[in-house]
Amino acid sequence: MDDQSSFVDIRPLLQRLWPDPAKENVTAKEIADALSLIFVNRLSPVQTGSLLTALHFTSWDRRADVLAEASAAMRHHAAHIDFASLESALSNRRKPEGKYNGGLCDIVGTGGDSYNTFNISTTSSILASSLLLLAKHGNRASTSKSGSADLLMNMQPLPAQLGRITPSTISTVYAQTNYAFLFAPVFHPGMRHVASIRKELGWRTIFNLLGPLSNPLGDAIEARMLGVARSDLGPVFAEALRIAGARKGLVVCGAEQLDEISCAGPTLCWQLVQHASGAVDVEHYTLEPADFGLGAHPLDTVSPGREPHENAEILRKILQNEMPPNDPILEFVLLNTAAFFVASGICEADTSSMGPGDDGKVIRERGPGGGRWKEGVRRARWTIESGEAWKQWNAFAEVTNSLPA
Repeated sequence: MDDQSSFVDIRPLLQRLWPDPAKENVTAKEIADALSLIFVNRLSPVQTGSLLTALHFTSWDRRADVLAEASAAMRHHAAHIDFASLESALSNRRKPEGKYNGGLCDIVGTGGDSYNTFNISTTSSILASSLLLLAKHGNRASTSKSGSADLLMNMQPLPAQLGRITPSTISTVYAQTNYAFLFAPVFHPGMRHVASIRKELGWRTIFNLLGPLSNPLGDAIEARMLGVARSDLGPVFAEALRIAGARKGLVVCGAEQLDEISCAGPTLCWQLVQHASGAVDVEHYTLEPADFGLGAHPLDTVSPGREPHENAEILRKILQNEMPPNDPILEFVLLNTAAFFVASGICEADTSSMGPGDDGKVIRERGPGGGRWKEGVRRARWTIESGEAWKQWNAFAEVTNSLPA
């Protein structure tokens, strides 16, 4: 039972938050400080619900400065990671190429687009680990049948033991593979204090938006691709990343309000671009499947909406190169993996020696935003056809099963 005497009273802030926080000079820092109380169980359930409700109905939970400050607070309260030990494990695996410096990368979506598409960002993260160091931040499903964690914990022949990846074992994972999954309940234990309140409220709260911005490895992330389910959130998330100090990032929203790069038509993009001066700007452009040299596919061809074990079998077929080369789900995955590669900077390499099966013929053609999108697809196909993506996945599954339960 909660100890009422340990709660901090935030009534003065709540009274200023409604109906006009700007008029009351409420700051993003004040909101982040109030949210921080949740992570240490110092805010009562009633005031937690009031805070989340006020943020939702004033739309302040969709402000870039609030998201940047609140995600910083969430990372601050994440489980402690020994970065010195982590760096030791990563140093042996870094493979800088082009404008990719060999750092950790993440690809994640906000969810909530109601399309029930296949687990694209999770699959793309595994393909990308063939060439990049991956720190995939994810959780179980909240708005679909099969979330990223559900998928990986149902993979055959060896399901991943995601709960065994902890701050003390993550270095062991990276000693064996380029891929690691940071399971949100393990790395953000403070979120348990708000779980039941979120369920009872009945609408999406700021925490649905903070997850993609709150990778526990924080500043160690070199590049990220982030999908949002509403186009008005695109510039907000890009600015939140910029405020937080990110230098490489690509925020995407399919024109259908899809939190991936769409295989059916246009996708709106907001990319962080760092100039020689060090300044980072956000550039906006639109992508189409044709920019990647791929055909368009209606969303109903890539929306199986299946149970985790069924989606896991599709993932296995992709990784083991058992899908036809123009399969709609495969091409949907290739689109997003390619864009992730472009965002990382690896496609800026003018030479290519990925490994067996790589003919070294870099596709230098540039498309919207100046990206080498077709080169991204060439690299994405290689990760499957070479067997490298399956190799990285297999090493990840095996090492997680070897960790203490």
